[in-house]
Parts: sequence; structure tokens; C-alpha cells
Amino acid sequence: MKNMMIGVDLAKAVFQVHGALRTGEVQFRKKLTRKQFPAFMAQQAPSMVIFEACGSTHFWAREMEALGHEVKLIAPQYVRPFVKRQKNDAVDAEALVIAARQPEMRFVEPKTVEQQSCAAVFRGRERLVHQRAADVNALRALLYEHGYVFPVGMSHLNRMAALVQDETVDLHALIREECLDLLGQIAEKTARIIERTTKRKTLATRSDRARRLQTMPGVGPLTAVAVEAFGPDMVEFKTGRNFAAWLGLVPRQHSSGARSALVA
Repeated sequence: MKNMMIGVDLAKAVFQVHGALRTGEVQFRKKLTRKQFPAFMAQQAPSMVIFEACGSTHFWAREMEALGHEVKLIAPQYVRPFVKRQKNDAVDAEALVIAARQPEMRFVEPKTVEQQSCAAVFRGRERLVHQRAADVNALRALLYEHGYVFPVGMSHLNRMAALVQDETVDLHALIREECLDLLGQIAEKTARIIERTTKRKTLATRSDRARRLQTMPGVGPLTAVAVEAFGPDMVEFKTGRNFAAWLGLVPRQHSSGARSALVA
């Protein structure tokens, strides 16, 4: 039984560490640099280490598990009610320990390296799609300023490209040059999006969970990889409705007393 609980407020350079017993008695409060933190934790007996689910958390969770500690991650909104007085790193670290002691507390499942790698590919494609949409909008706005109107959407890109490349169209040379540059950027991003889409489909064939998800109606390779990358282990959900709530598919409650209010 790990009797020691260690709350860690992560940062880029300086970590605040708060150690206490499960009964609440404070054992230590320390401020450690990024290099000092792993060495300090290696000296501690196997303990429960609590992090707030934020940037770099999953990396440190794996590092602490390698040292023999049990790791718990808590969503920031569940830690906030336990922050005492004014907010600072030391108070945040203490609040993590207090929050973890609550019997009804819900924890975040640490991600594996494979999950984070799939998520990076997923987010990379998503970022390229947004960047391409911005370039298409810039091209459409530029043509609109010179009297050529096109509807919103990628489906009209070929029409815009044909107009820009038509030498008989009355466009100033500098404007045509700028439009061609935008078309080049759009084509480059499209190629990179296709490359990442292919990579995601390949990833969907390597995972047993992703292959099983694709047997469900309406679930393709991209959706299966998204669930694989971002979703926790399904054993964390008691029912399918709980998973639907995690996805955000059920209404949010704003109820009080006998009045039940659901907001989509």
C-alpha cells in the first residue's frame, strides 16, 4: 500500500512538489528544477504521484511509473475547487493531493507513446486542413476584391485556379502572381494532407482496437484512429452512454431543484 501521496505542479523549468500521507499530514514541500525532479523522485519510496492533466503530463507519468510509482492524473477543473487562498504553484501542488484523496474523484488515464504518436499525426493533418482552408479563403477574397466572386468551399478551387491561369482574364500581373503563389501553397498542403491521410489509414490496420472499431457501421479508418489516439481504455466506461458523454454527444445538465434543464 503506497501511503505517501506526492502532488507535482509541472512547469517548464521549476516544479513544485508537495508530499503528504493519505491521512493528510504534510511530509515535505519542495521547489525543484527540471533536472533535480527525476533524481528526487528516484530517491522516494514507491508512492502515489498526482499530476494535473496538462502539457507534458503523459511523459512524466511514464517516467514516474518506470521509477515504481503509481501515477494519477486529474483534470484541471476537478482540482480547482481544492485550491486554498490565492493561487500559486505550491498551493496547486497541495490541491492535487487533497483532490486525489476524494473517494469519488475521477482520474485521467495516462497515454502511451503509441497513442501520443497517433495523436500527433491526427493533429498534424488537422492543422494542415485549417491552413489550407485559410489559403483558399485568402485566394477567394483576393479575387473578390478584383470583381470575381466564388462561393465558399474547396469544391470551387478548380474554378478559381482556371480563372487565375487564364491569360485572357483581366488581372493585374502582381495580383495574378500572388494568386499563383497561393495556389502553389494550397497544392503543397493538399499533397501533405493526402500523405497524412494515407499514414492514418495504415495506422488503422496495425491496431487491433482500430480494426474492431471499423466493423461498426459508419466508422472508418480515420475515426478509428481518432478513438485509438484520444480515447482512454474502454474499461474506464461503465456503459456506452458514459462513452457518449465523453464524446460530447449527450446534453449538458443545468438543473436545479425540481427543474430539469438539458442544454445541447
